[in-house]
Amino acid sequence: MNRRETILALLALGAASASPTAKAQPSRDKAAHVGILVTGSRAQRVHLEQALLEGLREQGYVEGKNLVIERRYADGHRARTPEFARELATMNLDAVITTCTPSTRAARSATASTPIIMAAVADPVGQGLIASLARPGGNITGLSSQAEDILPKMMELFSNALPKPATVAVFRQGGSEVHPRMWQLLGPVADALALKLIRIDVATLADLPAAFDRALRAKANALFFLPDEPMFLNGRASIVELAATHRLPAFYGAREFVELGGLMSYGESLRTAYRKAASYVGNVVRGAKAGNLPVEQPTRFEFVINLKTAKTLGISIPQSLLVQADHVIE
Repeated sequence: MNRRETILALLALGAASASPTAKAQPSRDKAAHVGILVTGSRAQRVHLEQALLEGLREQGYVEGKNLVIERRYADGHRARTPEFARELATMNLDAVITTCTPSTRAARSATASTPIIMAAVADPVGQGLIASLARPGGNITGLSSQAEDILPKMMELFSNALPKPATVAVFRQGGSEVHPRMWQLLGPVADALALKLIRIDVATLADLPAAFDRALRAKANALFFLPDEPMFLNGRASIVELAATHRLPAFYGAREFVELGGLMSYGESLRTAYRKAASYVGNVVRGAKAGNLPVEQPTRFEFVINLKTAKTLGISIPQSLLVQADHVIE
């Protein structure tokens, strides 16, 4: 998205937030009835659901009082997501909160009337999910990431921590709607940084050990996991463990990986995104049309470094990186 589109989207969002509909208080006589559609498990995303609940509380909706939530977690079984979406579509809900591209696509296929609130979806315009950020149209709104825009920054940060020459295995989720374009965008970035990239496609989490073996056979000495797809986030514990077992530095798009022992990450705060999604829920419950609410993009990204992991790997993190970090885990 160019600067002009960004400004228009932010202005439109401000106008929507200032509208009488947005400011209206929820009716205490009517409980909000919403659904959550997630491809992963609740255990993997409990902190994100908690952020959503905190945001809903700020909107005046409290579960057990005036808020009823229909939770549908597919536990990593992607084929169950459309089934759950169709189930939610029959419930006459005030809104359905989706957490990724697959869940958003499933919800859109299931209903053209129930408002769909995206918590964090990559390039929804390019994917054809919405017409534009400023005026999404249809029944979808919420939050979009800027993963494609920050890919150069992600790779630059990683490059500054790697011994040279470096061969980086780039992990893509098989079947992803957005990873093919991200892979193409990384080519010129890697050339400018004198990095060799190797593409590693992963169809399921069960394929991770074999994928790591392919990376090792290709002489990769570093790993880069493309952001904005649910499978890697859902399998972050296994990914971090495999990277540690093979003593490979890895870079991720969310701090959740680094909190588990990953080396570095750069990306939006998913907790913040889920909390902000609650404001969209509040607006549509009060009567706003989803298609009239501008889609918001993150304005701040967090850079996280795990120094303990760096020491274990024998990597010296330059001071120039440490001073840029928003959080350092020691």
